[in-house]
Amino acid sequence: MKAVVQRVTRASVTVGGEQISAIGRGICVLLGISLEDTQKELEHMVRKILNLRVFEDEGGRHWAKSVMDKQYEVLCVSQFTLQCVLKGNKPDFHLAMPSEQAEGFYNSFLEQLRKAYRPELIKDGKFGAYMQVHIQNDGPVTIELESPAPGAATSDPKQLSKLEKQQQRKEKTRAKGPSESSKERSTPRKEDRSASSGAEGDVSSEREP
Repeated sequence: MKAVVQRVTRASVTVGGEQISAIGRGICVLLGISLEDTQKELEHMVRKILNLRVFEDEGGRHWAKSVMDKQYEVLCVSQFTLQCVLKGNKPDFHLAMPSEQAEGFYNSFLEQLRKAYRPELIKDGKFGAYMQVHIQNDGPVTIELESPAPGAATSDPKQLSKLEKQQQRKEKTRAKGPSESSKERSTPRKEDRSASSGAEGDVSSEREP
């Protein structure tokens, strides 16, 4: 599941020349649902959207408050084109959930948002309709969100970062090949070869503990 979250001073949705939804200060969420999305991804995205800190606090400190902290409004718009894959220059949407399934899933997403926040502050467009979305971006501030891939080993950002760093170190090691020090250790020194015919204690004394 993908979402584009924009901090807005106002936003609205028009269908057939008629405005059907509008909010003042808050966030506008464009949501793209994929074929593989489940309730787990839905709940993850609801938490992220409502707790995303894109507003100032009372002291003017940036990135300190969420839409829930400020009691601002949320406008959601279903946006299957976020699941686009380009084939040359032509957009392909085979990764998007088919509309007959996606509509119920999107309605569940709205329901979860309303349960987690104040229902009267959650607005939406019209699923499947040809819409004009009017957004007055404040900043501009635009944040892209993506739920963890289904079946991912972990969704903990700290653990994911640790695993990524470990993988990067492995790749660097493979790219460099054997280090000079490892080559030196694998090639017996002249003194070691000559000492090998002598007392064993002399040879072992030169090895690292």
